[in-house]
Amino acid sequence: MEQIIDIVVTPEIAANMQMVKNIVAEKVGIPEPIYCELVKRSIDARSKQVKVNLRVKFDTIPLKETNWDLPQYQQVKHAETVVIIGAGPAGLFAALTLLEHGFKPIIFERGKDVRERRHDLAAINKSGIVNPESNYCFGEGGAGTYSDGKLYTRSDKRGNISKVLELFVRFGASPEILIEAHPHIGTNKLPKIITQMRNTIIDAGGEIHFNTKVTDIKTSFGKVTGVQLNGDTEFNCSNVILATGHSARDIFELLHRNQILIEAKPFALGVRIEHPQQIIDRMQYHCEDRGPYLPPSSYALVQQVNGRGVYSFCMCPGGIIAPCATAPGEVVTNGWSPSKRNNPFANSGFVVSVELKDTKPFEDYGPLAALQFQKATEQLCFEAAGGNQKAPAQRLVDFVDGKLSSRLPDCSYQPGLTSVHLKNVLPQFIAGHIKQALIQIKSTKREYFTNKAVLVAPESRTSSPVKIPRDATTLQHVQIAGLFPCGEGAGYAGGIVSAAMDGIRIAEYIAVHSK
Repeated sequence: MEQIIDIVVTPEIAANMQMVKNIVAEKVGIPEPIYCELVKRSIDARSKQVKVNLRVKFDTIPLKETNWDLPQYQQVKHAETVVIIGAGPAGLFAALTLLEHGFKPIIFERGKDVRERRHDLAAINKSGIVNPESNYCFGEGGAGTYSDGKLYTRSDKRGNISKVLELFVRFGASPEILIEAHPHIGTNKLPKIITQMRNTIIDAGGEIHFNTKVTDIKTSFGKVTGVQLNGDTEFNCSNVILATGHSARDIFELLHRNQILIEAKPFALGVRIEHPQQIIDRMQYHCEDRGPYLPPSSYALVQQVNGRGVYSFCMCPGGIIAPCATAPGEVVTNGWSPSKRNNPFANSGFVVSVELKDTKPFEDYGPLAALQFQKATEQLCFEAAGGNQKAPAQRLVDFVDGKLSSRLPDCSYQPGLTSVHLKNVLPQFIAGHIKQALIQIKSTKREYFTNKAVLVAPESRTSSPVKIPRDATTLQHVQIAGLFPCGEGAGYAGGIVSAAMDGIRIAEYIAVHSK
């Protein structure tokens, strides 16, 4: 009979399935042969001896192999249509869910397909040229495709996390994401998965239109009637899923201009901190060399400074800092890791909570006040670093000591760094809180507090600075029937998985209530 057991083993044993089988057999008192399958895996590095927690499903008869074939959808070419704005995880998973229910999704994406995006990423990295329609944030797959592909979320009450992960596996992700405590696909592998999703949607009769920017949302008597595309073409529709991501500032401005209610929303802002990966491994694993059985280590840091949260965000072991500006004249940083996480550096956002009271200097912008606060920091960083997507930077200890770094360390940020007093480019309270948090961390994690680490500014696109309000039951905008604010850009998600779940939720609502 199939059973599940939890065991704690060394990293070496965890890497050897036969040894795992032997331990399980011994623990439950059954002879070999035993058939085992890992259900969950996590690393416990709290003590000097690192352990691996395993949840193992086992039986004395062969376990039935799971079929991970591509999902099969009915043909919807001539079915009722639903418009989706944005081909990020919210939009793509909404489209797949609509196919399940026999609806035809039509996706309008301002950016390029996942392969063509690469040319624009190369341009921003090598030449500092920002394409406002195609970059790390805009284009097929959304911001997560080329900025890490982390799949960890705490949003288990928002939907079925397993369904999202299993769909990723069916479209080509490693089944390992189903068992890891912090699953990660990797920026090098996500594009193929996204391409497979697109092909599946099109083969089933759905449509995806790239280089197609929504420039207006048409309404009449409180209902959606259509969308304007690229400033001229109109497309009539009665249901629109607005899944444009946290950086589509023109959409927020469009809604505000059309007197469609939006709200300023708290977010977080700070820096990217990059260390040599070896330092983080030593700090977390309590050893000089992590050896062949442990992955590059991650970390999570949370401090309270004067009642305000300061915390690590989107930590990327073996990662790279990327230039994620979406318009000329601004600098934005983010981080990503390849699937093997084998880059020599580790980076993480280190950010401070920004409350609405902090945005008072921009209150004339109304619900766009937090957005303008965010934009002003990005523009100031651009100017201070000298343009061309160089980023202002300072060594960690130098920053705390108020000393301009005479020389900056090697860094993964390809456009390059400029030595700057970060207190001069970050809002005063942001710089002050980061400084105090680092001083606090020094007392518990001395290895972290080193001038081999560099702070790169700004990490500003942590979440949307705008919320698009929707009814809790109908999921439609509180003023406009048929308009469904969705995902991270609308303020209802915080990453790939939660955005995907929100897309699924809205698509299911439309499917049920449109029949």
